[in-house]
Amino acid sequence: MAAKPLLVGALMLGAVASVAQASAKPCAVDDLERKVCLEAPARRIVALSPGATELAFAAGAGDRVVAVSAHSNYPPPAQKLPSVGDYNRIDLEALVGLEPDLVVGWETGNPGKQLETLASLGTKVFYIEPRTAAGVANALTRLGRLAGSEATAEQKAETFLAGMAALKERYAERAPVRVFYQVWDAPLMSLNDEHLIGRAIRDCGGVNVFGARPRLVPRLSDEAVLAANPEVIITGSRDADENARNQWLAHWQPYSSMAAVERENLYTVPADPLVRPTPRFLQGAQSLCERIDRAREKRARTE
Repeated sequence: MAAKPLLVGALMLGAVASVAQASAKPCAVDDLERKVCLEAPARRIVALSPGATELAFAAGAGDRVVAVSAHSNYPPPAQKLPSVGDYNRIDLEALVGLEPDLVVGWETGNPGKQLETLASLGTKVFYIEPRTAAGVANALTRLGRLAGSEATAEQKAETFLAGMAALKERYAERAPVRVFYQVWDAPLMSLNDEHLIGRAIRDCGGVNVFGARPRLVPRLSDEAVLAANPEVIITGSRDADENARNQWLAHWQPYSSMAAVERENLYTVPADPLVRPTPRFLQGAQSLCERIDRAREKRARTE
């Protein structure tokens, strides 16, 4: 007879635990180290950067995204969603009118004062800006937690990290190649080793010639590039502006004494996968490694 009260007690404890788990508020810490808690898993999400849009979809929350920012072109369903602005300006009236329960902000890319206004109105803003492969995976799982799609997010994060680890292992023992990655032309800009792309260059066996610069995205001069004498110059390209990017590379052609020009190592890579901190970054890093390896192989044939 004693077993019956114990069974009833166990069932009651289980029921209490289930209720507590169901009523627990989803919480996650954003990249500003702020703890963000929701009353329930997010059902109306606004993503304020193309990268945030991709992350939300990859985390299994795509069906809950109700608006995005300009240039959110991936995945394809994101192109059908309304835009509430770009990196320079957000249409606050349109955004608030959508009644989002979560806004995914870009830490250094969105207008800070506008996001502060959103927060003051009671809108939950979750800032993300991953700068490492682990950071991308962590952003996925945190968004999955807030959206109630954590299992999907964790699986995508594990697959991404495994791919990045395999890429690093593949190129770990290859000869170093001096790389200049051009971010922009006017002003001329690159990136340092703390940037996600800078870390990928290192994983590819490359040596970022401006990796030690203190600024994440340093501004440069032609003279600085000539002095660094990179063996390969790489820049991102999109279909819409491919000609412009090729003009960037054409700019270096007169500098025939530079190793990258002398050895014809001027390359483009698909821009979006590489510049967005999302699972597609693995594809971008693979393209980057392939270009660096071309330069490596050319050198090996001439030695």
